[in-house]
Amino acid sequence: MKICFVMYPWDKVEAETDSTLRLIHEAASREHTVAITTPNNLTMRHSTAIAFCKVLKRGDVSNNIPSFYRKAEFRKAQLPLAGFDVIFMRANPPLDTMALNFLDSVRDDTFILNDIDGLRVANNKLYTTSLPDPNNEFIPVTHVSKNREYLERVLEESTNERMIMKPLNGYGGKGVILVEKSAKSSAKSLLDFYIGDDKNYVILQDYIDGAEDGDVRIMMLNGEPIGAMRRVPASGDVRSNIHAGGKEVKHTLTKQELRLCKHIGPKLVRDGLYFVGLDVINGKLVEVNVLSPGGITRINRLNRTKLQRDVIDFVESVVVAKEVGIARKNEYRQVIADAATY
Repeated sequence: MKICFVMYPWDKVEAETDSTLRLIHEAASREHTVAITTPNNLTMRHSTAIAFCKVLKRGDVSNNIPSFYRKAEFRKAQLPLAGFDVIFMRANPPLDTMALNFLDSVRDDTFILNDIDGLRVANNKLYTTSLPDPNNEFIPVTHVSKNREYLERVLEESTNERMIMKPLNGYGGKGVILVEKSAKSSAKSLLDFYIGDDKNYVILQDYIDGAEDGDVRIMMLNGEPIGAMRRVPASGDVRSNIHAGGKEVKHTLTKQELRLCKHIGPKLVRDGLYFVGLDVINGKLVEVNVLSPGGITRINRLNRTKLQRDVIDFVESVVVAKEVGIARKNEYRQVIADAATY
């Protein structure tokens, strides 16, 4: 296969922990042609979407991934995106919507993971809050608005003593604050800060019991869970994100978490969100990470597995199925053409 990773700059990769690097290494180990590029390097030339890429030179692939990263050599090339069998969207948040516009023209030629439309609808936390769950069995009660009066009323009327406040477009645990109902005056100041000049949406979400013990990152592939870890927050912090000081521990999915995965999995697949990370607290979904979800390396270490194998197996199966369909179509077309000659 020929695979392109639209990602962050190669020199920004953290070799010891980076999930995208694990995917690249697995693809290279299987002798697939691997190219990398960034959203800024997507280009149109003569009405054709291309990318200024770095193509990984073929050679012995070290089993030691950090060593593979240090020794990797590339050739620069200007390549048509439609020529790739698979394009991985692995750029860091926030989503570059212009990059998706470049990919629109090749979506019929190339399998894009995750799907362009799926990324458009799910790139912020509003996707999670709008998932069907009328009884709040899987999703905590959530309010999203930029109307200060409404959000202040939510805080006033809430029966919970604590709520979580965060910006709609935040990521990596940035801007997540625990709000005590007794500190209403401080909450109003925070709303003024977050909303700004009526530009930014704010999320107010019921505090989930057990959040102080951390959250669970579940990796989903084609609608099914393939691995998980628990993330424990640093002392005095409500955020469990590893980059915010949390630490990871081994975790086995509970019955409630498995039910959640079964509930949300089909919709993820319908939306073309084949490889995502779910953030779950006490069996309730708080976020769906669709753009460059991380956790592969840590889950691998905790469970002595290699999730990247599952991901590359999946994209290989999709490409093979597509090629079989094309070959069958061409065969049938030839049968019809032959019939016309008699």
